[in-house]
Amino acid sequence: MKKFLEEFKAFALRGNVMDLAVGVIIGGAFTALVTSLIENLINPIIGCFSTEGFNGLCLTIGKAKLCYGAFVMDVINFIIMAFVVFLLVKIVNKLATIGKKKEEPKPEEPEAPKPPTTEELLADILEELKNK
Repeated sequence: MKKFLEEFKAFALRGNVMDLAVGVIIGGAFTALVTSLIENLINPIIGCFSTEGFNGLCLTIGKAKLCYGAFVMDVINFIIMAFVVFLLVKIVNKLATIGKKKEEPKPEEPEAPKPPTTEELLADILEELKNK
């Protein structure tokens, strides 16, 4: 049991796990921010094109009520979220490369000679035997 706890401690305190935990927390806060942007700014603008608002657009088939407006807004929410995350990753990658020095290209080393093939070795042995 003690070994199991030590392994778990080593796993939990690794850098990748801590980075993941921070990412999840920031992602949750970021999701709330984007959701607010969608619900308070984008939904009302898109909703101007319908009388019930975009989320209220539904199609009734028999007793089933299909609210396609809410689905479309969720798709828009996802696209905006994915785009902003893409921009954040792009910015972080750019910042990570700012402090790094560019490596100078190394001069090309000449290729090592190829080892002789079996046929070449046998031909050399045959020639040595003929010379003796």
